[in-house]
Amino acid sequence: MATRLSAMAKQEATRKLGRIERFKQFGRVVAFVARRDRLFAPLAAAAVVLPLALVAVLVLTVGLTPLYFVVGVLLAFLFVLIVLNARFTKAQINELNGQVGAAAGIVEQMRGNWRVTPGLAVTTQEDMVTLVIGRPGVVLIGEGNAARLRGMLGQEKRRLAKIIGTAEMRDLIIGDDEGSLPLKKLRITLMRLPRSISDGEINALSTRVKALHARPQMPRGAIPKHLRPQGSQFRPPRGR
Repeated sequence: MATRLSAMAKQEATRKLGRIERFKQFGRVVAFVARRDRLFAPLAAAAVVLPLALVAVLVLTVGLTPLYFVVGVLLAFLFVLIVLNARFTKAQINELNGQVGAAAGIVEQMRGNWRVTPGLAVTTQEDMVTLVIGRPGVVLIGEGNAARLRGMLGQEKRRLAKIIGTAEMRDLIIGDDEGSLPLKKLRITLMRLPRSISDGEINALSTRVKALHARPQMPRGAIPKHLRPQGSQFRPPRGR
């Protein structure tokens, strides 16, 4: 009996810690958005005021009971969450824009069964190809110089074609140039792709492509001077 009570107490403590951590996370998200988005505060204020004002008008004119203010509070909370989610996405994209690996970071936070492998191929010039497996099939996302990325994407597509079977395969290049996809449109573009494989097929594909990143690839291109070995201790041994 004592053991059971102890286990229940630990479980309840874990729940409380989980709630506290969720509240802290919510506070961090609000602070992040508020610092980077000037429109967040007025939009959030409007999301609170409008439903409460509507309920107040209905109570005074139609004769609804004041208990409907509870409904107003719940609606206000819902609207604030909607505003927070939309403005957080915008602030996050603005924060990541121009950084290597930004596309992978966005896809990793998307809802749904997305398997993300950043750095499937990289260069010393900070070009990077990210592998994404999801319901639309296989998507290769390139970030960096478009001219170099086309060759990298072509090579990775040839490698993947041998193991993905009939799954759809697409490639995207992130950027603001003509023919490229702006980072802010990546999420909606992936969500709008037609679903062609099941969750079970996603798992099978993910298992098959693990061999592609089991061995880390060396960046392509010349090694920067500050990364080259220095000193006589790095000289290759001479043959006798």
